[in-house]
This record gives sequence, C-alpha cells and structure tokens, in this order.
Amino acid sequence: MARLLHYLDLPPVWLALFAGLAWAQSLALPFAFLGRAGDVAGGLALAFGLGLSVWAALGVVLARTSLIPRQRPDRLVVTGPYRFSRNPIYLADAVILLGLILIWDALPSLILVPLFSKLIEWRFIRREEALIHEAFGPEYDAYCRQVGRWI
Repeated sequence: MARLLHYLDLPPVWLALFAGLAWAQSLALPFAFLGRAGDVAGGLALAFGLGLSVWAALGVVLARTSLIPRQRPDRLVVTGPYRFSRNPIYLADAVILLGLILIWDALPSLILVPLFSKLIEWRFIRREEALIHEAFGPEYDAYCRQVGRWI
C-alpha cells in the first residue's frame, strides 16, 4: 500500500485532485460571472500551460535526463523554457489549473492556484532542488542566481 501511495504522490495526480475540487465547486456553487470571457481566457491559459509543459518535457527528454520527480537528474537543463523558470512544468500545471477554473467559472476556487503551487513547492520542488544541488553544485547555484524558481 505504501508503494502505491508513493506512486500516486506525483504532480499530475495533485493537479487532477485540485482540478477536481474546482470542478466540484463549480457544480455546487455555480457562477455565471465570466461567461465567454472566462472561456476565452481559460482556453488561452490552458493552451499556454499545455504548450509550456510539452516544451519543457521535450527539453528534458532531449537532454536525456529524467522527468520523474525524486530522481537525481543526469544533466542540468538550462535551455528552452528553463531559461525563464527553474520549474516550467510545475508552472505549466498551475497555469492549467487556472485555465480550468476560468473555463468552469469557479471563481472561489482561484485560491486553489497558490495553494497548489505551495503544495508542489513543499512536496516536490524543495527535494528536487536539493538533489540537483547535490549533483551539480556551483553550476546549479549560478543557474539559480540567474533564473527564478517560478519565473
């Protein structure tokens, strides 16, 4: 059971959980505030988030290192979207969540975006940063001075 929970403790699972909460809120407490504007803004955010996620994942795959959280990377990826964010896939996840909330007109669920970001930082980013620092030391420190955790 513990092994199953370990495999379920992954960022996409957390994203699905938070999205599910937003969707449930949209059903239980529906708003008709944003309308078409929310659909457009949400669709743009969703498209941006998905595109950013694919671009960042492709950069990791092409660098021949691991995409899996908690695994020590073989290479430090600093190209593509990693020039602007040390965590573009997690940033993309937050933008995807925002897009869904806007599409569903689930305005009270906007609070979930910073909560999701903090949870991801606490559950994954801090550990990954420690592994990357251990693997790349001064090279990673220099990168961190140039590129922010989120943007």
